[in-house]
Amino acid sequence: MVISVASGKGGTGKTTVATSLALSINNIQLMDCDVEEPNAHIFLKLRREKSEVVSIPIPEIDYSKCNYCGECARICAYNALAVLKDRVLVFPHLCHGCGGCSLLCPQGAITEIDKEIGVVEKGRAGELEFVHGILNVGEVMAPPLVRAVKKSIETDRTVIIDAPPGTSCPVIEAMKGSDFCVLVTEPTPFGLNDLILAVEVVRKMNIPFGVVINRANLGDNKVEDYCRDENIRILMRIPFDRQIAVAYSKGVPLVEMNGEYRKKFRELFAAIENSKHED
Repeated sequence: MVISVASGKGGTGKTTVATSLALSINNIQLMDCDVEEPNAHIFLKLRREKSEVVSIPIPEIDYSKCNYCGECARICAYNALAVLKDRVLVFPHLCHGCGGCSLLCPQGAITEIDKEIGVVEKGRAGELEFVHGILNVGEVMAPPLVRAVKKSIETDRTVIIDAPPGTSCPVIEAMKGSDFCVLVTEPTPFGLNDLILAVEVVRKMNIPFGVVINRANLGDNKVEDYCRDENIRILMRIPFDRQIAVAYSKGVPLVEMNGEYRKKFRELFAAIENSKHED
């Protein structure tokens, strides 16, 4: 089973839920797909074993063949090329590496070269296998790195994906193919607004889901009311607790700060399994 843990906004406790769930059950792969700012590794006593560079192909122009016809720029949906009178401008940060320009160039003047965008690192914390991606500073093309992280998925394990916050392309890429999605929110106006956006996304992707409310005794009841009105199952409530915040600031997992939470996260996993079977 592949379980993605997502949220409509940052700071809701998504990584807290993902790491706590991963540390509470057996035969786990934990994948941090928040490649722009991965932090799940901070809460794990990791033994890093492997690192590999991830690249995407970008066009390179052979000016001895190019006649500046402009066909490459016309077919590029992302405006990564601009053809001038005597040169072709390539904008690597806009290129999605689709290869269309090199394929359709009438003169065969475009080849592809690799552009490094980040790394994928793998390690272990006991029996838990961990994989995350780290996007290079200044890079904007996160989805290819998310895909590179997910290539390590082992179908004989329970896979937990810590998705990026929000509802943008990297989030979609991280959640794609999940059997279930846990949406982590908080009982605030911002939390509700972004939860509604996240719910629209998972429903559009046809992924079964449920909600975890973090800092549940703060704010108001509007998140609870929304979930009830939309027939969304609330899987777990985590109260606001100063001890949790202090432990988080020290990189101590919730389930190690308070052993009672290990049982609660096992119950969360059982609820996810039951929800999946019901669907």
